[in-house]
Amino acid sequence: MRYSLLDLAPVAEGQTAAQALAQTADLAQHAEVWGYHRFWLAEHHGMPGIASAATAVVIGHVAAATKHIRVGAGGIMLPNHAPYVIAEQFGTLEALYPGRIDLGLGRAPGTDGATARALRRAMDPDDFPQDVVELLHYLDDPHPEARIHAFPGEGAKVPLYILGSSTYGAQVAAHLGLPYAFASHFAPFQLDEAFYLYRTHFRPSQWLSAPHAMMAIGLCAAETDAQAQFLRSSQLLAFARLRQGRPGRLPAPTHDLSEIPASQRAEVEKVLGCSAVGSDETIRARLAELIARHRPDEVILTGMTHSHEARLDSFRRGARAMQELGAEAAMA
Repeated sequence: MRYSLLDLAPVAEGQTAAQALAQTADLAQHAEVWGYHRFWLAEHHGMPGIASAATAVVIGHVAAATKHIRVGAGGIMLPNHAPYVIAEQFGTLEALYPGRIDLGLGRAPGTDGATARALRRAMDPDDFPQDVVELLHYLDDPHPEARIHAFPGEGAKVPLYILGSSTYGAQVAAHLGLPYAFASHFAPFQLDEAFYLYRTHFRPSQWLSAPHAMMAIGLCAAETDAQAQFLRSSQLLAFARLRQGRPGRLPAPTHDLSEIPASQRAEVEKVLGCSAVGSDETIRARLAELIARHRPDEVILTGMTHSHEARLDSFRRGARAMQELGAEAAMA
């Protein structure tokens, strides 16, 4: 089992996007040393607290700052883009950083309806499987009879991963014979069913011979349980405000969460329940519990703190816990 890292390039209150992107590159450099296998970035739009909207650009920024860790999208929201353009973008990244680029694909817009329309794509989520097949075609070996060729892109064979938070993506990944990553860090409710469907219906393909199921786990680790819970308050506040239609920069941690109504606090805690929060001992026990229950082939850790130093410390502790649980560290 490998362990990887999903980052959103969070922009904290009092911080600029430039500072956030510099910190994301710094985190990736540390993650490389700590044995993380992949460093993924996610496409979100219209959110002041996330700086990874131009995801392919940020992937290039991170790949340039690192040496061997795999860097990719977790993911590109394919309904926002023409598959041909994504093939060119990731074909270019693969040409620049050969053997290190991943392409995870989701079918949600990653934003609100008005912003989605501003992206100028006639989005139909039902087209997602066809768009994935089209993208695979562009990245595969050259087809002499094809009238359209992506270059760079053709022959790049950038590995594709299907992302999902429901059973739909699991079925697409199984049918196409692709790896599958479940967004359990914010939507854990269908994880068991999705993994079951993916594993039982998986069809071997030229890209993958056996199922590869990945689960995302929220992480906030610190010296003590109380300190970790305090640091996590930033993410709880940010998520609650997003649910209230008030997205903003990542707030500073606080002991006072009274602005979140009790009913919504319970909902947020439930939605973010697939998490390991606490001291080294606490997160190790929680990670062991989640891994034993869901048997992932790969764990993707993710989490945001207002302080960059606290974020580095959290992912350092997470890497150590994963190694103690028998996960394999990536080698330079």
